[in-house]
Amino acid sequence: VLDSTPFYAESGGQVGDQGVIAAGGNRFVVEDTLKIKADVFGHHGQLESGSLKVGDAVEAQVDTAVRAATMRNHSVTHIMHKALREVLGGHVQQKGSLVNADRTRFDFAHNAPVTAEQIREIEARVNAEILANTATDARVMDIESAQKTGAMMLFGEKYGETVRVLDIGTSRELCGGTHVQRTGDIGLFKVVGEGGVAAGVRRIEAVTGERALDYIASVQDRARQVAQLVK
Repeated sequence: VLDSTPFYAESGGQVGDQGVIAAGGNRFVVEDTLKIKADVFGHHGQLESGSLKVGDAVEAQVDTAVRAATMRNHSVTHIMHKALREVLGGHVQQKGSLVNADRTRFDFAHNAPVTAEQIREIEARVNAEILANTATDARVMDIESAQKTGAMMLFGEKYGETVRVLDIGTSRELCGGTHVQRTGDIGLFKVVGEGGVAAGVRRIEAVTGERALDYIASVQDRARQVAQLVK
């Protein structure tokens, strides 16, 4: 536990930061960051070398590559949520999410499978927002003022007296997570999975940036292999 930290603690579906806490030859590898209390973050991991004791002055360094990949997936989740509501209907409500460096997993209220055509429309809307490359805007305000802005508030979520209103593309939601500076930073968005997880709840999984390029390359490789098999 540090007196102050650049590490983001797991919250709102976004996983905690990874990185290193070091002091000279003493090195602690942070594998996860979690909230012990509202304003006390615990850095969990392994002491790789040396030793650390209470009162030591340390340098805390976040793994920026993992943070950047996680930010892309978190930011795109907001844009995807809006696209889901536009394509499937206003009944779509978030029922859970998990955002890490690999992908975004989003659970939502909907009573039927999302068709291939609907997925293509969702992808087109999200990628259009990415290509627009608009700046992200975050404002901290009291909960009443936030409600007046029309920001989407998650059903059943507990909010404090002050909240953070986040504009990403044409999406406006309350969120305290880490995000890209511009929508274009997301790079590319691709849905990789869709299915049911409970009665009236669907799950959609998607990738961004380099992971999206890797996914498309793997699909092309499989298509080439199939083409060769059937001549």
